[in-house]
Amino acid sequence: MSRLLSLNVGLPRDVAWNGKTVRTAVCKSPVEGRRMVRKLNIEGDAQADLAGHGGEQRAVFVYQIDSYRYWERFLGCSDFSFGQFGENFTVEGLADDAVCIGDRYRVGDALLEVTQPRVTCYRVGIRMNEPRMPALLVAHRRPGFYFRVLQEGEVGAGDEMVKVADGPEQFAVADIDALLLREERIFTRCQLERKKRSRRWKNC
Repeated sequence: MSRLLSLNVGLPRDVAWNGKTVRTAVCKSPVEGRRMVRKLNIEGDAQADLAGHGGEQRAVFVYQIDSYRYWERFLGCSDFSFGQFGENFTVEGLADDAVCIGDRYRVGDALLEVTQPRVTCYRVGIRMNEPRMPALLVAHRRPGFYFRVLQEGEVGAGDEMVKVADGPEQFAVADIDALLLREERIFTRCQLERKKRSRRWKNC
């Protein structure tokens, strides 16, 4: 069973990083109770860099507790808190190699659809206080992914994440991440042509 462990939000603020001031909303914190998930973000949440983050196709960012445990071992840390990776949903289950583009999930009162893996920017390194973090997320194939909101509704920690429909092409988040960032030849020409014709691929 997949489950929402923590609902995390944060608003843009200025932080000092490498001698500069950076405007970012990567610092997400858990909230109690239920919040409305809307087309562009969650109640109480926002994005600072709208060119690289946010929008309807990237309304909710998801990261998995299994990846938390992986990074705790790799980095030798034991003090992570929910929202550590800038995610809105910290989840149990929903691994990147199991979730496919176009899969739909019912979470609380909201209906959500997987759109794309996260293309990591340097700001996650600010949140983690680890400049290598963007490159590590790519190299270790643990990107997390985005939802778009098909039906707005309230969600809260503890909600089950129930799959209600499969994506049309059954391409996993991890495979799309590999194609986008590592240029691996993981698809046949036939598969790519089908993907190009897919409406959801064009919208990602």
